[in-house]
Amino acid sequence: MRWISKPLLAGAMLLTGTGFASASMMATTATDLTVYSGPGADYPSVGIATRGSAAALDGCLEGESWCRIDVNGMRGWVYAKELTVDYDGAPVIVQERRADLGIPVVSYEQATVVNGPASPAPGDELIGKVDSTGAIVPPPEVRTYIDGAPVDAVTYDGDIVVGATLPGDVVMTQVPNYQYSYVRINDRPMLVDPQSRRIVYVYE
Repeated sequence: MRWISKPLLAGAMLLTGTGFASASMMATTATDLTVYSGPGADYPSVGIATRGSAAALDGCLEGESWCRIDVNGMRGWVYAKELTVDYDGAPVIVQERRADLGIPVVSYEQATVVNGPASPAPGDELIGKVDSTGAIVPPPEVRTYIDGAPVDAVTYDGDIVVGATLPGDVVMTQVPNYQYSYVRINDRPMLVDPQSRRIVYVYE
């Protein structure tokens, strides 16, 4: 799936099967997690779901690790490794046993908005609006903290772009009182979502 960060986009989620009510299954959040308005950490956050929350699992993107859920009054997207479902009497991680669990497949398409701000598709009222750029704007205090708390740079040959996922061996540093962590890759600081390990902002 190609990550899109062009301006003036709105999400329209299309379900396979007979719709949300009949396709959903029950899941549990495996950790405190961020619920996003679209399938990616570069989408705005809808809110935080605490560990152990019951969620109605709508389905997951085919070939991707993002799933659509209803949890604690929020409707949005989370990473599949952050959800568990009971299977043969024991909880299993959705990401690891997706085929065995028979998770429904959903799709997410981008629709261009000609005039006005991007907004959720009809029926998605519980999803937070996507802003006009789809990108975060970190406050100046975050850069001040990063410059004042330097970490060793990591050499990495992969893509260093918003939406790219960092490998599990890249160590992230928590920014106090902020939802994103930071790393310094090839001597460039960047912000990373600690749940999905996706890059959400790259400093110049």
